[in-house]
Amino acid sequence: MKRTIRLMLWVPICFLLFSCNNHSTPIFQHETPISSQVDTLIKITPGPSNSDSLVTVWQQMAKKPAVLKDTVLAVEVKYQLARLYGMQGRDSARILIGQALELIEPTSGNLKTKAMIYNGMGNVCSMESRQKEAGYYYNKAAAIVLSDSTIDLSFQAKSAMLLSAAQSNLKTFQYDLAEKMNRAALPLCDSLPVGDVHKQRVLVQLIQTLKMREEPAASFLPYLLKLEALHDQDPDKYNISYLYDSKMHYFSTIDQKDSLLHYQLLKMESDEQRYATDKSVVLINNLFIDYCNVATFHLEHNRQALAKPYIQQATRLQEKHPKIMFASNAIIYHEALATLYQLQGKKDQAISALKHVATIQKDIYEMENTQVAAEMSSLYQLQAKDRSIRTLNENIRLNRLQLQQNRLWLAVLVLGIILLGMMLLFLYYSFRQRRFRAEKEKVLLQQKLLRTQMEPHFIFNTLAAVQSFVRLDKKEAAIKYLNRFSRLLRSSLEMSREDLVPLNDEIEALENYISLHQMRCEDAFSYTIVHSDVQDTDAILIPPMLIQPHVENAILHGIDLESGKGNLHIYFGLEEDLLTVIIEDSGKTEKGINAPGHKSLSGIISRERMQLLGKRASVQVTTPSNSGGTIVIMKIIVVFE
Repeated sequence: MKRTIRLMLWVPICFLLFSCNNHSTPIFQHETPISSQVDTLIKITPGPSNSDSLVTVWQQMAKKPAVLKDTVLAVEVKYQLARLYGMQGRDSARILIGQALELIEPTSGNLKTKAMIYNGMGNVCSMESRQKEAGYYYNKAAAIVLSDSTIDLSFQAKSAMLLSAAQSNLKTFQYDLAEKMNRAALPLCDSLPVGDVHKQRVLVQLIQTLKMREEPAASFLPYLLKLEALHDQDPDKYNISYLYDSKMHYFSTIDQKDSLLHYQLLKMESDEQRYATDKSVVLINNLFIDYCNVATFHLEHNRQALAKPYIQQATRLQEKHPKIMFASNAIIYHEALATLYQLQGKKDQAISALKHVATIQKDIYEMENTQVAAEMSSLYQLQAKDRSIRTLNENIRLNRLQLQQNRLWLAVLVLGIILLGMMLLFLYYSFRQRRFRAEKEKVLLQQKLLRTQMEPHFIFNTLAAVQSFVRLDKKEAAIKYLNRFSRLLRSSLEMSREDLVPLNDEIEALENYISLHQMRCEDAFSYTIVHSDVQDTDAILIPPMLIQPHVENAILHGIDLESGKGNLHIYFGLEEDLLTVIIEDSGKTEKGINAPGHKSLSGIISRERMQLLGKRASVQVTTPSNSGGTIVIMKIIVVFE
C-alpha cells in the first residue's frame, strides 16, 4: 500500500510559517529599543485586513541602521517579511528566506531563529518539488528541536517542524528517521488544542511509517485506536478519509480482506462526497486511486465483473481531468487495466497497457533525473531572477508608499471637512438654543406681567358692582363681594411670584373668580367644579393662572347671561403625571358678532405657556353641534410635591 503515502504529501506546507506567532497586540506608538519594537511586531497576528500595513512597517524596519547592524534582528525582519509575502502568494518569500539563511547560518547559537529559517527554506523547496533539498532543511530544523527542549518555540511550531521532517523522510524512504521524528512529535501534539490538524497528522504519519517498515499490526493498533477516538470526539474537525486509510493499512497487514474492502469502499464514498464540492487536484487524484484500489482488490480475487465498474469510473474521471493526474497514479491504473484485459482474454490490449506502464515509468525516471539536474542549476538561475524580483518589488513598494501618502492627505482633508461641518452645526445649534431661550424668557415675562395685573374692565365692573350694592343698601352682598375680591386679588399677587402652585390653590382662585362674576351678574349662571377623581390636590403642582383665561372666556363669550339659565362646568381628572381640565359652557341662544381684529392677549399667552410645557401639553377647543356650547380640553403636565 505504498501508494497511500500521497494522502499526506499535500498537507498545507505553509502552515508552519504562521504557527510560531499567534498573539495580537497593538503596534508601538512611542520610541522604544529596536529589539522591543521587533518583538511587538512579531506578536501581531497577520490577516487579510492588516497584511499590507504590516508589510510596510516591516519594510521600514528592515532599513533601520540598528537592524542592518544586528545579524539576528536582520534575519528576524527578513523572516517576518517572508511570512507576510507567503500569505500574499508573492515569490519574494523565497528570496527573503534565502537571504536570511545566508546571514544566520555562519553564526553560533540563535537556535530558535535557525530552526524557523531552516523550516521555512524546507517549505519553499517542497513547494518547488525539490524534495531532497526540502528534506535536508527540514531535518536540520527538526534536529534543533530535538537537541534543545528549552528552545523558545510553541508546541504547535515544534510539532509542525518535526512532522514536516518525518513526512519528507517518509517520501525519501528514510523510515527510521521518519519514525523517530513522528514519535518525538507525538507528546507535543497531545498538548495542542482540540481541532488542531497536527493531532490527526502525527497519528496518520506514524501508522503509515510503521506500515512502510512492515511492522506488525499490533505495533500501530494503539495509534489507530487513538485516531478513531479523536474522530469520535470531534467528527466535524478532522477528515474521515485519513481514518479510513489508516484502517486499510491495519487490515491489510492482518490480511482481513473483507474489512480491507469495507474501508476502501468507505474511503471512496467519503472522497466522492467531498468531490461534489471540492475539485482540488489532490482530492481528484485520491478519488482516482480509490477506484483503482477497489478494482485491484476485486481483480486479485478474479472478480472481473465487480472490478470493471470501478475501472470505468476511474477512466471517466481521468477523461474528465486528463491534465492533473499524477504519473504514479496512472501506473496503478494501467496495471489494473492490464490485469482486467488479461482476465478477459484480451492479451493484445493487456500488453499494450503494460507497455504504457513502462513508458510512464521511463518518463518518471527521466523527469527525476532532470529534476536533480535542475536543482543543481537553480541556484545560479535564482540570482538573476531575484534581481528582477527585487526591482519589481521596490517599484511596487514605492508606488504603495505613494498611494498611502495620498490616502493620508485625503484622510486629513476629509477629517478637516468633517470637523468644519461639525463646528458649523454646533454654532447653528447654539444660536437656535439662545434664540429659543430668549423667546421663552419673553413669554415668561409676559405671563408674569399678566399674572400681576387684573383685567381693567373686570376691576371696573367689580367697583361698579360694589357701588350698586351700596346704593341698593345691600350691605351684606357688598361686604361678601369685597371679601371675595380681596381674596382673589391676594391669591393672584401671591401666585404671580411662583412658577408652580398647588392645584388646590388654583381651584380656590377659580372659585373666587367665578363667584365674583356670578354675584355681579346676579346669579345669571350656575357653575360646578368637579375634582373628586383627583386625590390630594395639595401635592399636585401646576403653573399658576393657566386655566383662568379660558374660564374667563367661557363666562364672557360662552354663556347667555340674559336668560339667567347659563351653566359652566369644570372637570379635573388625573392620569399619571398628566392633568386633564375640561371647561364646558352652555353657549348663547344668539351668537354675537365679535369685533373685528379682537384678540385675547391672556388666551394667546396661555397657549404659549402651554407650548413651553412640552409636546404632551395641549389645548383643544371643540363646539359640539348638539349642545351649542364650547368645550375646552386642557392637558397639563404636573409635578408631584
